[in-house]
Amino acid sequence: MTGQHSTDRTQQIVVTLSYLACLVGSMIGVGVFGGTRIASAAGGALAADATLLAPASAAFSVWTVVYAGLAGYTVLQWFPAPASADRQRSLRLPVAGTMLLNAAWILVVQAGWLWASVAVIGALLALLSRVFVILVRTRPAGMLERLLVDGSLGLYFGWVCVATAANIAAALTGSGFDGAGIDPDWWAVAVLVVVGGVGVVLAARSGGRIAVAAAIAWGLAWIAVARWDGAPQSAPTAVAAAAAAAVVLGVAATLRLRAATRTVSAIP
Repeated sequence: MTGQHSTDRTQQIVVTLSYLACLVGSMIGVGVFGGTRIASAAGGALAADATLLAPASAAFSVWTVVYAGLAGYTVLQWFPAPASADRQRSLRLPVAGTMLLNAAWILVVQAGWLWASVAVIGALLALLSRVFVILVRTRPAGMLERLLVDGSLGLYFGWVCVATAANIAAALTGSGFDGAGIDPDWWAVAVLVVVGGVGVVLAARSGGRIAVAAAIAWGLAWIAVARWDGAPQSAPTAVAAAAAAAVVLGVAATLRLRAATRTVSAIP
């Protein structure tokens, strides 16, 4: 018991320090410490008007919710419910890793290394996928954990799914990729179909987890807004993004409703 307690305490400290690093990274990313804002870093490659897959600036307000949720998670993991102790042990180090990768991504973008940022966000997505599997395979101990752990990490994962596509598009554009003879609109539509498909698969695998679906739909919806109202304009991209957002949310809501109906039906 003493050894396990020591391991838990070490993990809790690692998570807390990782969150602080993540928070400092986010402040650098918005220019609080004099760093270049992400939208202006790397020659503006990640700005809202840089590529067809860039969401409108308002989309990034989701990070406020994600960081607040991660703060709640960081506090909660110090006081795990007995029924959730093993779950928290499985989550702590992967979640800490995602927070460090998040901070690393900001610093890499600040340095202007777009392809390095693709590698970092790919690693972040892979680690969040691992977190997602743990969340799906285990059960939260109560509503607070469902909100601060499953909800926050679900939003985080869903948003990074969209951000990864946008990051790759920025790196390709920054490298001079011109579509290899295929109209950029149709490249964008194809990528959005893939992102929407990923959202549907995640909804199916998780029984319709709303947090993941909501974050993916949020990102897709703001891509639609950016391409409809802003430059570069692209009606096909806007329509595809809006449709993908609706499908992802619709599938998740349907699966969630079915699960709730089965639960009610099972009650004698």
